[in-house]
Parts: sequence; C-alpha cells; structure tokens
Amino acid sequence: MSVFKDLWWFFKQEKMAYGIGILILAFVSLFTLVPPLIVGVIVDQIIEETLTGKSLLMWVGILLAVGAFTYVFRYVWRIMIFGASIRLARLLRNQLYGHFTKMSHRFYQRYRTGDLMAHATNDIKAVQMTAGQGVLTLVDSLAMGGFVIITMAATISWQLTLICLIPMPFMAYLTSYYGTLLHSRFHHAQSAFSELNDNVQESVTGVRVAKTFGQESNEIERFKEKSKEVVDKNVEVARIDALFDPTISLIVGISYFLAVVFGARFVIAGDLTLGQLTSFTLYLGLLIWPMLAFGWLFNIVERGRASYDRISSLLSEKQDITDDDAGHNQKAVGNLHVSIKSFMYPGSQEKALENIEFMLEEGKTLGIVGKTGSGKSTLIRLLQREYDVSDGFISIGDKKVNQYHLDVLKATFGNVPQDHFLFSATIADNVAFAKPNATIQEIIESCQLANIHEDITSFKDQYETVVGERGVTLSGGQKQRISIARAILPNPNILILDDSLSAVDAKTEELILNSLRQNRHGKTTIITAHRLSAIKHADLILVLEDGHIAQRGTHVDLMKEAGWYRKMYEQQQLEEMVEKGVIEDEA
Repeated sequence: MSVFKDLWWFFKQEKMAYGIGILILAFVSLFTLVPPLIVGVIVDQIIEETLTGKSLLMWVGILLAVGAFTYVFRYVWRIMIFGASIRLARLLRNQLYGHFTKMSHRFYQRYRTGDLMAHATNDIKAVQMTAGQGVLTLVDSLAMGGFVIITMAATISWQLTLICLIPMPFMAYLTSYYGTLLHSRFHHAQSAFSELNDNVQESVTGVRVAKTFGQESNEIERFKEKSKEVVDKNVEVARIDALFDPTISLIVGISYFLAVVFGARFVIAGDLTLGQLTSFTLYLGLLIWPMLAFGWLFNIVERGRASYDRISSLLSEKQDITDDDAGHNQKAVGNLHVSIKSFMYPGSQEKALENIEFMLEEGKTLGIVGKTGSGKSTLIRLLQREYDVSDGFISIGDKKVNQYHLDVLKATFGNVPQDHFLFSATIADNVAFAKPNATIQEIIESCQLANIHEDITSFKDQYETVVGERGVTLSGGQKQRISIARAILPNPNILILDDSLSAVDAKTEELILNSLRQNRHGKTTIITAHRLSAIKHADLILVLEDGHIAQRGTHVDLMKEAGWYRKMYEQQQLEEMVEKGVIEDEA
C-alpha cells in the first residue's frame, strides 16, 4: 500500500474531489446495510403473522428509495474519484514529456525510445488505475466491511460475528504474501513490454532497410520472440493473480459454514430469531465484495507501485547540463574561443579530444575536416554545450558557454546535424519549427537560400506538402536542404553545418554556400565536411586526427603543406574529374 503514501502529494492537491467522493462512497455503504435489515424484519413479521399489505408496501418503498439514492450517489463518486485519477495521468504525462525535453544526449544513450514510450503509456495507465479504481476499491472495501461487521456485532450478535471472523487473519497474511510476489513479477512484465515496444519502434522505423536486405522473416521471428516473452511474463503475473479469488472464496465459505452451524444453535437456544439469522447471512454475503475487492486491490496496487517506481526513477534522473542561477540572458555574441586540454565522454576512459585550441573571429567561417572518428562531431557537440568541458573552456565573447542561460545559448546556434530529422508535417511546418511565428515569406526566403525553393514549388501542394514520417517522401538531398532552411530561418549568430551537404551534388553545394556567404554578413559559420570543396573558402580550417589538431590554416596554406588535407583534396578533385569524364576526354 506504499504507493498511496507516494501519491499523497496528489491526494492533497485533489482533496476536494477525493473528499467528496469518499464521503459519498461512505454514505452508499451505509445505504447498502438497509436491505438485509428490512428482509430480516419482514421474515420475523411473516413468522409472527404480523405482516400487513400496508407495511409490506412501506418496506418495498424504502427499498426502492434506497436503490434510487444508491444509483445517483454511485454516479457522483465515480465522477469525482475517476476524474481526479485522469488528471493525475495528464499531470504525470506532462511531467514526463517536460523531463524528456530537458534531458541531455547522455540520457537518451541510456534509455531506449521504446522503453520511454512504455513509461509514458502503460506505466501511467497503471498509476491512474491505482489513483482511481484503487482508491475506490480501498475505501469501498474498508467502509463496507467495517460497517457490515459493526452492524452484525451491534444489532444481531457480537459472539457470532467474532466466530465468523476467525478465518480473516489467514486472508490478511496470504494477501500480503501474494502481493509481494505480484509486485516483483509485474515489474518484470513491464520491462518485457518495454523491450517489445522498443523492438516495434525500431522495426517500423527501419522497415525499408529490412526490405532492402530481405530480412522481413527474421524481423518477424524476432518480434515473435519478444512477444512470447511478454506473454510469458504476464502469464506469471496471472498465475499469482489467479490465486486471490480461490483463496478468498475458500475463506468466505468457511465463514458461511461457521455462520450456519453456530447461528442455528443460537436460534435453537432462543438467542437469535430466524429473521436475525437471515439478516446475518445476508450481511455476511455483503462481506464477499470487500474480501474479493481486497484481493483485486492488491493486484491494482502492486501494478501501480511497480509502475510508479519506474516513473519516479525516470523523473529522478538529473540533468547533466544545467543553468547557472547567475547565467546571462543577453545574446551570445563575439569571438569564439576554444581551449580544450582534454575531453572524455562520461563513462569512457579514452580521450575523445585533446589539446584543441583556436580563436575564430565573429563573422568568420570555420571548416573542420578529418577522417571518420577524428573528433569533428564531438567538437560540435561541445560548442553547443551538449556536454560540459571539465578540462578547459569554450567562450563566446567574454563569457564561457556555461555562463549563458541554456535558452540563450540554444538561440545562438542554428544546427544542421548529420541525421536530418523531419516531422510528419508539411514542409512549411518543418521549416518553421525553429521559428514558429515565421511568415510564409520568411519561410520561402529561407528555402531560397537553401536552394530548395524550386523543388518545393514543383510539388503539387508546394509548401503544404506533407513529407511523411522522418521525411520519407523526400530524397536525401531534399531533406538536407529543408534542414538547412530550418536552421537559417531564425538567422542565428552561429550556423553549424555538420556534414550537411553530403547528399547534394557539387554544383548545388556551391550555390548553397555562396548564398550563405552573401546573406550572413557578420554571422559566424562552422562547417564540418568530408568533401573538402565545402570548406575551401573558410577563413580557418582545422584538420583533426585522433582527437587533436593535426593541421590548421586557410585552404591556400594547407595546400602548401604535404599533409592529409592536400592529399585528400587532390584525390577528391581527381575523383570529380573522373566522374565528369574530363580525364577520359583528354586521353
């Protein structure tokens, strides 16, 4: 029952709804005590031959009135309690989503998408069930059970009541034992569902790859294995859950047996009337629901506790990157100064970057090149403060990046990452994502700069074209250029193109870069690329190798050195000439 203690903060927040609901629920339980009492009186009057037609109509009228009141009150308390539980689900869902948006990349490296989706759906549903049906069942079973036992003892026979309650301690012990088992097994079942959810999300996202390599049957088998694991785990939950009802039915049966045996003796001895014994057995029947409800309650509560533990574990995750309370709100402008003595990713013992030192004047262009795994993307991540630099610093103007508020820092950068993610929305909506209040004219101008406007106008719906999930209806080059348009729309002080021109041809690349140079006066641009033609006009070029700077300078400077840059540039130029057929023509 500890989950109710964990949710006490919410119960206090919704004290009006829960207070009214519980109060009405108690009244309903009291009304339920009336029919058995009336039946007992009628039985005694029949035996004593004192029942008249008028009195019978009176008793029937009372029963109908009790039924009507019970009907109305049941509706009200369901609205109150279940309405509050729905608000809890909304609150937790909003908290989770808000938490997800604030977490760093390290968080998403630890948790899979499918697992997070399971937390936001199944786990929240289980907690909602606890705060709604769980509270209802707890109060109803305690109120009903308590009122029935008090009525049996006070108005009929306390001795017979005690005798019939002898089996109850055994039920309490077994319920506690089963509840512990249920909590553990449900936790495993939810983990299995998270894995299945992640598998489905991954398979659907990568369905084109599976079809390309003809691996549909293997994917189906993998799904079946995960699905079977979920079924097996839930069957283990069901096995424990299935023990509740038979156990409670057995205990209720024993109580009935004791009531009949000892109740008959009390009637024969003249201590009870037949009508009182009838009322007693009817009251004992009313105890069946609280007992069964208690078993169901433990199922609900243990599921809710396991789910709330999982949700709380997520919400307790601390942000790796946090705002400084004294952070600056003004724009991050000025020269970019990077001085990184060393950087290792959290949990790694290998240095990802070492001795990175450079200064880039505001309004200049920086090119970063190097082999795959040389540290280009790591440096880009550090510039945007996706990770903090512990041994060194990065500053913009006269302030380090960790001295700016995160919102200010994010607004400073316009980033086009290697993985171009587009939402399943219109082209206009995707471009305007970086600036929701942008006009259509601003969107068009941004797309013209990214050299994608003509492609868009060739579509039937133009800027209202829905691109599908992750931009599935577009080519790789079109997705890249829409991503570029999105990044340059808010006119950021620092634009980062992280290998963002790889899917376009050399001519389109040149058009895009020329447009950016002409329209971003005074703005800083950082470009990482494998194709060196993309950065040959940069004011400063860094060649990274194994996490350190192997070469630096302008294109002209680096072409004078017998290093990696000149060798790679000449090789790429040769490949381009071969593609164009220039060498074959000369031969």
